Amino acid sequence: MVKFWFAKGFVFILAFVLLGGFVVMSLWNWLIPDIFGLGVITFAQALGLLILSKILFGGFRGGHWSGGHWGGAQFWKHRMAERWDKMNPEERNEFKQRMRNRWGKWEERREEKEAEE
Repeated sequence: MVKFWFAKGFVFILAFVLLGGFVVMSLWNWLIPDIFGLGVITFAQALGLLILSKILFGGFRGGHWSGGHWGGAQFWKHRMAERWDKMNPEERNEFKQRMRNRWGKWEERREEKEAEE
């Protein structure tokens, strides 16, 4: 039974990589020669670009779609939501004021922009 799931997973991963290589090759050969005047690429070169993009940009992360370790942005959103829920109304207003002072007065800027228009 374990061998079946392993083989099934291997076939799925292989199909995903081959499909990814085909998509990269097709998009490159469709767009890049016309836009930048570069030559077309082979399937092997497309797979190389796919691997290079994995190395440089860290794509294809498993588990959390938000990326990163421990859930990436979702971890911080969850943590901030917990902190916000524990604050009383006075602490929330104080927090909002600190954020406005630190990052600017967005509402005032928006009102000024609307007044100019």
